[in-house]
Amino acid sequence: MNIPVFSRLILIVGSLALLTSCATAQPRIIDLTYSFDEQTVYWPKNQHFHRQDTARGMTPKGYWYASGTFSASEHGGTHLDAPVHFALDGQSIDQIPVESLVGPAVVLDIREGCRLNTDYELTVQDIHLWETQFGLIEPNDLVLIRTGWGKHWPDPQHYLGSATPDNPTTLHFPGVSAEAMAFLVHDRQIRGLGIDTASIDPGQSRDFQAHQILSAANRYALENVAYLDQLPTRGATVYALPIKIKNGTGGPVRLIAVIPK
Repeated sequence: MNIPVFSRLILIVGSLALLTSCATAQPRIIDLTYSFDEQTVYWPKNQHFHRQDTARGMTPKGYWYASGTFSASEHGGTHLDAPVHFALDGQSIDQIPVESLVGPAVVLDIREGCRLNTDYELTVQDIHLWETQFGLIEPNDLVLIRTGWGKHWPDPQHYLGSATPDNPTTLHFPGVSAEAMAFLVHDRQIRGLGIDTASIDPGQSRDFQAHQILSAANRYALENVAYLDQLPTRGATVYALPIKIKNGTGGPVRLIAVIPK
């Protein structure tokens, strides 16, 4: 007579333990940012990152003190391009509403095309094929393009696809076509776009149409995004918090993704 009662008690206790575990499960946080140092890749002809100590050590009064200075272009490493970067009336980095820097993200994986073609460009067909499998891209989504180029970081010759990486006319790496960018901005109304290469435009671009289209719509770009292989196709919330430079055209960004358990 007591065995069924005991079994029910075990089942109830186990269920409560599972519910408690689910309720206390912590989300996973992924850092999508490369550290800034002397090896950080910058766009050709731009000032690279430099940091030096101005103080480091024990003071005469017996406490530790350290400080330093740094300098760099606004466009290098994991960074955010403000709309003013390619649009006369676009927002500067300090004018971008904080609300647009936080929200849902989707990851479009185009590694196969990039494996076959160094200069591959995301197409509208790629987007339709992705949506057939994963559902429509929603308004206000941040679209992250995974090309697989992060495997070359921080080797400038391989990452920028050139034996002369300081010459912008010789670069080869994947990007986003003008048609795909127009579709994402106007038809899908995304809030921004990021990529794991040095530019949202392909390396061989000369007029940067993807930048122009995105900036004209007052949307931002994220470039040199790290570790996209750790994100799910859907479900992550991304925080893109750049250094707030008055009138800045861009700047370093601490980019993180929160993935619910």
